[in-house]
Amino acid sequence: MQEHQEGFRRTLGVRQMQLMALGSTIGVGLFLGSASAIKVAGPSIVLAYILAGAMTFFILRALGEMAVYHPVTGSFAAYATNYASPFLGYLVGWGYWFYWTIIAIAEVTAVGIYMQFWFPHSPQWIWAFSSIAMMGVVNLFTARVFGEFEFWFALIKVVTILIMIALGLFVITFGFPGEWTPVGLNNLTQNGGFFPGGLTGCLLSMQMVVYAYVGVEMIGITAGEAENPETTIPMAIDSFIWRIIIFYVGALFVILAIFPWNRIGVDGSPFVQVFERMGLERAAGVINFVVVTAALSSCNGGIFSSGRILYTLAQTGHAPKIFGKIAQNGIPMYAMFLTVGFLFTGAGLNYFAPAQAFEYLTAAVTFIGILVWLSILYTHTKFRDMLAREGKAIPHFNLPFWPYTSLIAASFLVCVILILVTVPDTRTPVLIGLALLGVIAACYRLAPAQRNGL
Repeated sequence: MQEHQEGFRRTLGVRQMQLMALGSTIGVGLFLGSASAIKVAGPSIVLAYILAGAMTFFILRALGEMAVYHPVTGSFAAYATNYASPFLGYLVGWGYWFYWTIIAIAEVTAVGIYMQFWFPHSPQWIWAFSSIAMMGVVNLFTARVFGEFEFWFALIKVVTILIMIALGLFVITFGFPGEWTPVGLNNLTQNGGFFPGGLTGCLLSMQMVVYAYVGVEMIGITAGEAENPETTIPMAIDSFIWRIIIFYVGALFVILAIFPWNRIGVDGSPFVQVFERMGLERAAGVINFVVVTAALSSCNGGIFSSGRILYTLAQTGHAPKIFGKIAQNGIPMYAMFLTVGFLFTGAGLNYFAPAQAFEYLTAAVTFIGILVWLSILYTHTKFRDMLAREGKAIPHFNLPFWPYTSLIAASFLVCVILILVTVPDTRTPVLIGLALLGVIAACYRLAPAQRNGL
């Protein structure tokens, strides 16, 4: 089933989509936040990333199956409305819109903090507002312009990680310059062994690991603007698993092999530690530049995704019709204006809000991201039911070993949610996330489709 939405242009190629999927998962969390997960799980964090990566792959294949059959902008929100229920589409759409806008606000706030490295006396809000303005302008051009910016943002991160992995393998094999004693792999089994926190530590780290992967579903949002979606979507998704193994698992493997796990993060970013030990004195500045581009990339992707989701909500009667209008350059202009305006307002208010309150809100919407993944699996099941009822063939690009892989992935996500509820530090954000969904659900009757009895 092919559908081309009037006004949108299929200009995103496989090169851009592949790096967009990768760029949406490789963010600040890997460069700076990975130390927190390592403290909980030790070297076993590598297994956690492999397991979570496999589950993410199943979810992407389920999404990809629907996207190839029905390649529309709005992706899983549109599929939830079409194959499950309008209410689920409404809830998923608005939940995801809030997810990306709040994450984008957090990222531009972080840009203001990171820029203090070079401009210590400059006001942080100037950098945050400048970031929103710059990424907003990028998103007002064609989807190809957005894709090109996202490609280069992602490429900066990818090259940095590849260099770090190459240096790490060199050190493991030959040693640090001047010492020339091979480091080997002993650090993976010393200081408490491979599972220093036991299996419990590895499981508790899953919440942080899954947080790192949330965002990759953005690849489905691009389906309506992808060149030859039957080809580009499968290629982008299938390349995800080996890229994750190389960039996430490979990077953490060499870091954990080089440094004792209980020393990682003590002196800043683990990436900085590797570069500095190699004698690269400007490592902190290089990583700071990479982290700034990672934050800008997340903001860029957030504006793109939020605008497309808002467009889909308008098309299904779950948002005012004006947000469903497409400009001549193929951009949902009014949806983008509202999104950027919300970012400016949120970023301004963020500087007056208590830091802990905004951290809770950021964690809460990330929990909503996990629920979106569950909705993708549920919608995919309803999609398969529709194919069976109508006697239609399953798409050639499909989720292998369904329904078992779907049940395994859903069980995994439920376990992650249970961990979030069990751990005191994450229980409050979960409750805030549920409260936000409750408010969104309560507003369902105010949606244009409901008020007009559609």
